[in-house]
Amino acid sequence: MPKANAFYAQSGGVTPVINASACGVLEAAAKRKDAIGKVYAGRNGIVGALREDLIDTSKETKAAIRGLLTTPAGAFGSCRYKLRSLEDSRAEYERLIAVFQAHNIRYFFYNGGGDSADTCLKVSQLSQKLGYDLQAIHIPKTIDNDLPCTDNSPGFGSVAKYVAISTREAALDVASMCETSTKVFILEVMGRHAGWIAGASCLAETEASEAPHVILFPEIAFDEKKFLAKVQKTVDRCGYCVIVASEGAQTADGRFLSDSGARDAFGHAQLGGLAPTLANLIKSRLGYKYHWAVSDYLQRAARHIASQTDVDQAYAVGEAAVEMALAGKNAVMPTIVRDPSKRYRWRIGEASLKQVANREKRVPRKFISRDGFGVSPLGHAYFEPLVQGEAYPRYKGGMPIYTTLKNLPVTKRLAQGFELQL
Repeated sequence: MPKANAFYAQSGGVTPVINASACGVLEAAAKRKDAIGKVYAGRNGIVGALREDLIDTSKETKAAIRGLLTTPAGAFGSCRYKLRSLEDSRAEYERLIAVFQAHNIRYFFYNGGGDSADTCLKVSQLSQKLGYDLQAIHIPKTIDNDLPCTDNSPGFGSVAKYVAISTREAALDVASMCETSTKVFILEVMGRHAGWIAGASCLAETEASEAPHVILFPEIAFDEKKFLAKVQKTVDRCGYCVIVASEGAQTADGRFLSDSGARDAFGHAQLGGLAPTLANLIKSRLGYKYHWAVSDYLQRAARHIASQTDVDQAYAVGEAAVEMALAGKNAVMPTIVRDPSKRYRWRIGEASLKQVANREKRVPRKFISRDGFGVSPLGHAYFEPLVQGEAYPRYKGGMPIYTTLKNLPVTKRLAQGFELQL
């Protein structure tokens, strides 16, 4: 009887280290050839499974797989495609099972955030209803750090490092010119409902008077009067003001300051434009010259400055996913558990997907300063270990060397295709 195969896919926005999780899966599976035949990857995430567009990872060299550790973005392609409920879209789930059955896939590894955890859970539930033996394991990933049941999410530590360093460097620039030029600099970062990324900019601080002077969290209702007073007071005291704003900053009634009115494939409000909105407010009310920037894709693609801790954790959850599947686990997610000691230590834990799917972990109030514009000592202690260590890629000709896989297709076995509702 042929050995069971595995399926791995990447979902949602990428991170600097999502490929490290892929490396963990592939290298762990290679060590268990007694139990796993081949690992197929979905081209462009779950879309690849629905289209039966599979990639044969066994055609890649060991060096190429190892190269994923230092390569950003999604090596197999990712997607924003959310499967609907089993009741509304049973055909999609049945199609997945049909593809898995055709290729003898018995292990399902889905690498993504909260929506992906929901998909993984639903696939597990349907496979059980249909009597198809499938081990479904969700591999955590999100720069937003908003997955519950885990101390932090792989991908966040590297983005936190990038944002903190960018804040410090930009602040030095503004400080050197503020006497006759720019008084206010605004950096807009990702974070729809949770301000973890914005909060991590606190690591740029070396003294109380240094940047960031103002941090805007989605968790703290935006008060225009208090915000402008804080900016003015900071400029009077320091000569300049550096602001790091989460894109999800909102008013007390829940209105996003940067809501464009559009929706993405997951039904989320598309955000953007917060930095110029704040800049124009400051200019019109306070008259200060300003500059602003949006870190956008740069923050989640910056593998050149990744956190070693983040790389290690991303690899570990990929490796653990394989071990959990082979141990007979189903509908679970490997988690990162922080040991309660002064010296930072972590280990791999486990959470049921019923506790993870479609839930968000927000920044606790105790991590935020009393005035709501900064990070408390407790919050600082949370962020600091996650950015530790440098994991530089190799360089050639002054540029980093990143891996490009061959991504050779697997021969299709189903007669009919499948039309996606994009």
